[in-house]
Amino acid sequence: MGNRLLGNGQMPMWLVVLVLLAGLTGLQMPAAAQEQGYLLGPDDAIQVIVYGQPEAGIATRIKADGTVVMPLIGTLKAEGLSNIALAQLITDKLVSGGFLKQPVVNVEVTQYVSKSVNVAGRVTAPGIVPLDRPYRALEVLLKAGWIRDNGASYVYLRRPGEAEKRLDAEALVRGTSAEANPLLRAGDTLFVPDADQFFVYGPVNRPGAYPIMPGMTVRQALAIAGGVSATGNTGKVGLVRGSAKEIDADASQTIQRNDVIIVKERLF
Repeated sequence: MGNRLLGNGQMPMWLVVLVLLAGLTGLQMPAAAQEQGYLLGPDDAIQVIVYGQPEAGIATRIKADGTVVMPLIGTLKAEGLSNIALAQLITDKLVSGGFLKQPVVNVEVTQYVSKSVNVAGRVTAPGIVPLDRPYRALEVLLKAGWIRDNGASYVYLRRPGEAEKRLDAEALVRGTSAEANPLLRAGDTLFVPDADQFFVYGPVNRPGAYPIMPGMTVRQALAIAGGVSATGNTGKVGLVRGSAKEIDADASQTIQRNDVIIVKERLF
């Protein structure tokens, strides 16, 4: 299986190539990816700095009701605002309240909590990814270290209140449409299942179960299994698919999930 791997064996070679090609060709995301940035919500941690007036700033966490309590100006509604919009609101309040004439205010988000997505399954670093800006599925998978070698060539997008959607990994890298590479929302989950497998039995050098690569043929599957051994007959290869009866396999036939390839013994 050495031709599938790169370096530490984490990423299928066909996906490595596609990712590199995407970078070299300057793959552009749709305009939707340029949508507004992160909007604050409950439990997000922020730091408010009023330059030259340290007593007017604060490091705090947004309350469950979406508010923060600021020195001098009191309670403000922060939920639903960007950090820039909140900085402008604080500036306006400091001026209108007569506290400062020309304050320079900066708001930094120190912890993104209220809006995040989950990444689970066969990725290098499963976990929670904060939506600190608009992210598409490809970007979140890359932040999670990408699909492991034992992961499927597709990803499930699970969104509360909607039917599960299957995303093709190759289309994620190649595509520029919202359909192929959707913009994620808070609460979404990307799940990468185990790779689809096929099975090889009979006189081959490495019989057993192997993950399916996109477009893999019977000929390539036998090569992955080390090829037919000296006692095997390359002209007598059977294929069992699902509950159907065994048929003679065509070497150019495309492998499907759970296919069983059976190499017959050579008659001496």
